[in-house]
Parts: sequence; structure tokens; C-alpha cells
Amino acid sequence: MDYFIGQIVSFPYSFTPMGWIKCDGTLLNIQQNTALFSLIGNKFGGNGTTTFAVPNLIGAEPVPGMNYYMCTSGIYPTRD
Repeated sequence: MDYFIGQIVSFPYSFTPMGWIKCDGTLLNIQQNTALFSLIGNKFGGNGTTTFAVPNLIGAEPVPGMNYYMCTSGIYPTRD
């Protein structure tokens, strides 16, 4: 299954799948994640010049033991 960069999905894993990042407010380097930064910017944190953050969705999980993850490598969404 193909996912869009920036798409958020919940998984019941105790590990972070390859190509995903846990939505826990982690700061990321813009130079290493340019595609994701171009989509979400620094609306969830970071300084916007060297770092940006993924949303912090800890505590918002629908079921205990599930976690939200954001896709960091996949299909870049196009606009109509």
C-alpha cells in the first residue's frame, strides 16, 4: 500500500516502521526531510530555518497501545 508523505496513520506496533516517524513532537532537520517540511512547515514547532517538528499526538490514541505515525517517505501529494 502506498502512503502520502505527511499522512498520519495509527499502528499497534511497539516499534517505528521504516519510512515513518512517531507523532510525539520530535524535532527533525529540514535538510534531511525537505519533502515533509515543504508540506507541513514549522506549524508544529521548530525554528523553521534548520528544524521543524512533527505533531505531538501522544495521549490522543484511539486505543491504548496504538500510536500515531507520520509518513516520511512515500508519494508526494500533488495539488489540483
